[in-house]
Amino acid sequence: MLATNVFAQRQTDIEGGEDYPLISRFKGSVIEFYKVIKWGTYKLPINEKGKFSWKPPLKLEGKVIRIQYSAAPDNNPEYVLQNYKAALKKANFTIVVAMGNDACGRSQDFSKYYYGNEQYTPALNNEKFGLKHHFPAWENHVFFIAKTNKGDKDIYVAIYIIGRDKYTLITQDVIEVEAAETGMVTATSIDKGIKETGHIAIYDILFAGDKAEIKPESENALRNIAEFLKANAGSKYFIVGHAASIGDFTSGMTLSENRAKAVMNELTAKYGVNKKQLEAYGVGSLCPVSSNKSDEGRAKNRRVEIVEQ
Repeated sequence: MLATNVFAQRQTDIEGGEDYPLISRFKGSVIEFYKVIKWGTYKLPINEKGKFSWKPPLKLEGKVIRIQYSAAPDNNPEYVLQNYKAALKKANFTIVVAMGNDACGRSQDFSKYYYGNEQYTPALNNEKFGLKHHFPAWENHVFFIAKTNKGDKDIYVAIYIIGRDKYTLITQDVIEVEAAETGMVTATSIDKGIKETGHIAIYDILFAGDKAEIKPESENALRNIAEFLKANAGSKYFIVGHAASIGDFTSGMTLSENRAKAVMNELTAKYGVNKKQLEAYGVGSLCPVSSNKSDEGRAKNRRVEIVEQ
């Protein structure tokens, strides 16, 4: 994964290169590499709870757009990161992971794990989508992941920024995923689920461990739920909390109810949903959708459902 020191920053974008419509490029940067993969499996180093983790990674399937930008070396990675974070928040992205040098570790290790192939353990093999410039063993680097929803798609962006004396390299990956593939709901998918089965499970509302505290990365899901509820203002719904069968049964019942109430309160207080539309209940581990004998099964059982009254 090491690159040579020979590098001359382009003055103009490569032919055919273009910015992703929802993401503004860092001011003064130039496109060095551009490739669109109509369909591929892309691995993100985050776990089911949205925390940074090399394994198991989150596997996304869909369209992948990779763009490598170069910028002048006085734009250090931390500065570029702050600019991107501000721009993405304005574009209604939620920042999932943002890591500086200390959290990323050695750039040589990070780059080989993130873009390396199966000879490295762990490795995501994201290099398969192509690169113009590989990553030397520089120490000044940052990484972040953000996501949003548009129409019937979840949109993830993963950006790795690494700096050196001659230039700063920005590798931006955008992954467009059908919402149903990752669990992220849209107002449309909620409406479809309710009409077909009378209820829909929501997996993108995340809570702090063993608490009813909703995490900030749940914002997109809550916004989409509120959109559905407002579009169906004449109907009433139950918000139902579910738990995995771990530990004390009574505690699980209480936690699931408190989480359902937290979701209801967030929808009414922050997103303007009519209080008369909703009632919140918890059923603990009484309604599993998978076995509680595996981590994957327990993750499926921890959920919030919207149920038509």
